[in-house]
Amino acid sequence: VQLQASGGGLVQAGGSLRLSCAASGRTLSINDMGWFRQAPGQEREFVVAIGWSGRTYYADSVKGRFTISRDDFKRTLNLQMNSLKPEDTAVYYCDAFPSRGYWGQGTQVTVSS
Repeated sequence: VQLQASGGGLVQAGGSLRLSCAASGRTLSINDMGWFRQAPGQEREFVVAIGWSGRTYYADSVKGRFTISRDDFKRTLNLQMNSLKPEDTAVYYCDAFPSRGYWGQGTQVTVSS
């Protein structure tokens, strides 16, 4: 399985970004998928996940601001991020949920204050 995240960038606090994750390979082996992030000097952390049924799971820090969605036909995973805060600055990765290590390169999100 190969996963490639994109859509990151530099945005001011309060702004929005939309991340996408394109999946290829043996994606039928993955039911639940999620987004994770890693800030400089910190461990990678869970952000949000979505099950095959559409059930979602959010970290408390992003509830009400981030929205995850999936398009199984296009094999893409999306993350709409609103009301961004400087503490959201990190490299964002997509992966199976729970993580299986299909990280790819990730995409950098930088939120300026």
